[in-house]
Amino acid sequence: MPSHPPRIPSHPPHRLKAAFASIAVLLSLAACGGGGGGGTTAPAATGSAAPAPSNETSNEPNAGHGGQKVLLVQVDGLTYAALQGLQAGGALAGLKAAPAWTGGVGGTPSEQPTTTGPAWATLLTGTWARHGVEFDGGGQHIDTARTPTLLAQARQRTQPYAYRTSVVASSGTAASLAGDAPVAAGIDDFVDCAGDDNCVTTQASRLIAAGSDLLVAEYSAPARAALDGLGSSAYSGSITRTAAGVQQLLDAIARRQAKDAQEDWLVLLSADHGLDAFGSATGAQSLQDKTIFIASNKALAVPSAGTTDLATLMLGASAADLAPTALAHLGVLPAPEKRGYDGIALQAATAVRDLRAVAGADKASLALSWTLAGNTQVPVQVLRDGALVATLAAGSTSYTDPIVAAADGVYGYRYTVLAGDSAPGLDASINYVKPIVLAPTLAQGLAVYYPFDALAPADAMAASTMAPWAADANGGSLLADDPFKPAYKAKALRVDATVKNAGGSAGYRLLQTADVATDAAVTAYTIGFWLRTDATCSQGVSNGGTVIANKNYDTGGNAGLAIGLFGGCEIRFNVGTGSARADSNGYKLSAGQWAYVAVVIDKANLRMSGYVIDPALGTQAGSTAITSALVARLGGLANGIGLNEDGTGLYYQRNAASPRGAMDFDDFAIWRRALTAEEIGTLFKSGQPLSTLLPH
Repeated sequence: MPSHPPRIPSHPPHRLKAAFASIAVLLSLAACGGGGGGGTTAPAATGSAAPAPSNETSNEPNAGHGGQKVLLVQVDGLTYAALQGLQAGGALAGLKAAPAWTGGVGGTPSEQPTTTGPAWATLLTGTWARHGVEFDGGGQHIDTARTPTLLAQARQRTQPYAYRTSVVASSGTAASLAGDAPVAAGIDDFVDCAGDDNCVTTQASRLIAAGSDLLVAEYSAPARAALDGLGSSAYSGSITRTAAGVQQLLDAIARRQAKDAQEDWLVLLSADHGLDAFGSATGAQSLQDKTIFIASNKALAVPSAGTTDLATLMLGASAADLAPTALAHLGVLPAPEKRGYDGIALQAATAVRDLRAVAGADKASLALSWTLAGNTQVPVQVLRDGALVATLAAGSTSYTDPIVAAADGVYGYRYTVLAGDSAPGLDASINYVKPIVLAPTLAQGLAVYYPFDALAPADAMAASTMAPWAADANGGSLLADDPFKPAYKAKALRVDATVKNAGGSAGYRLLQTADVATDAAVTAYTIGFWLRTDATCSQGVSNGGTVIANKNYDTGGNAGLAIGLFGGCEIRFNVGTGSARADSNGYKLSAGQWAYVAVVIDKANLRMSGYVIDPALGTQAGSTAITSALVARLGGLANGIGLNEDGTGLYYQRNAASPRGAMDFDDFAIWRRALTAEEIGTLFKSGQPLSTLLPH
């Protein structure tokens, strides 16, 4: 069985004697119950080896000391629906549960995969992606310098006694991260149960009896059983056994409290991620994958958010709340301005939730927003990188922070919003731009231009038409929140593919009088436009949604050109012949923010170049070689270019796994030439629409 060699932690001298006295306990903990082994680190408090707890009251005195204690249990593969079913049957009746969410905020710097590795790191640090764990598997490390673990923070207390911390991990991913030297330095007792959940129950029960003050335990069997299906007997049996194991831990706590009325235990039970309909952890940002739960033996301020949609779910508690909640119960939660968590302590009377930041249209400010719950009649303070930048009136839910930088570039900041005892933080970035004007040369070669200032959309160059694919499909809607500076009072177009006609058609279609893709006189052309996804980039899934396309986009090999939106809010550029293809991938968007997207097709030099200029991520550019055969088929189906659709108008009807949704467009243009990178840069940086270059 894998094990870690015993170690004596670095403690003050008065604790070393206790640590050496606990060698017997250490040896007994090395043998896991139920046949799944694991190693431990040396306990820091005295105690004798205890057998696995039974249902009978032990005559042994409580080991360790009384006072505040925490049991934090994470179950890999236990869905909220499954927990509800267990509790309806009478299991874990002493815990009150509510839905919660995980995975950070999609399309922002906090987004992380909804899988075990990132989720375990969030559990230990109270932060999202900034902890540095990006996937499951070995070779990863929690950035403890930036995001210290709750275990290390608990052990900083030395008076009136030092807290004893323990971890029992079942999955290899969790064991690897907890056993990493910087993390292990904050742990007194560590047990790797190597996939044996009986071991988790046995060892966690023994550590409770031995006097642990902060115990983190992980079960993993339900996730393995879920692969047989959420309705399978394997899964139902596994979650029933897991609930029984957790109940044994609750019973062990009850026995301690019966002997010492001063012991005050907080129990927190959660899951690391949700599962899809097939019982798999996909890592995606879907409602199923992001839905978890928080259950506790105490009344906490866990909002009863619903699970009907992501927006509602994310108004509730999150996995990032668990660490600060545990530390608050232990009395070691840092001062609000020093916390550094992305979540909040659920004991707080005021709750700051749904904290977000987006770059302003001026490219020189960050607009913060949040919601308030509970006692909202408290002042709100905003800190940037630990320094106070604003004190706002009670009840305030937004602040725009002006950024001043020496030069253009992507800048990152850490914001904290303080209200009462609630102090969540987030990382935000901005593609800062000093004031610049639109390149006058952009008027040259302009073939098609839609400013989208009215419905129906009209081409300012009178060289094309644009309308919904079907007369009874969504006619689009005008938006006032366009990507330009407020002085221009422009509009934008929202194309909502959820509103379709009886035949399933949705989206818009652009038909050119003379298609630049097939015009032999055009040796290069550029398509450029402003694009905004919804707030969670919900159309960015594994098989993609179409941003624009003149082809049948069931496969990238089909003839024509397409720009697709994929998982992780990724933009991909694609051309095909009908049997071959060329792609330029890996361009990222910030969900719910305006970015500029352009593709340059150089027919003469056989090159396709892609550009995505994002307000938070900066300029992303790349290119790939194309063939003369690809150039010959650039016209696709000759049905026009679909917006939020492909060249058939039926992409979403054929591909139900690509969710229908709304995409926002502005300043859609086509040039009969290859724009330079500098020209495309000014389209983003100036904050001006192309209409300012045209005669009035």
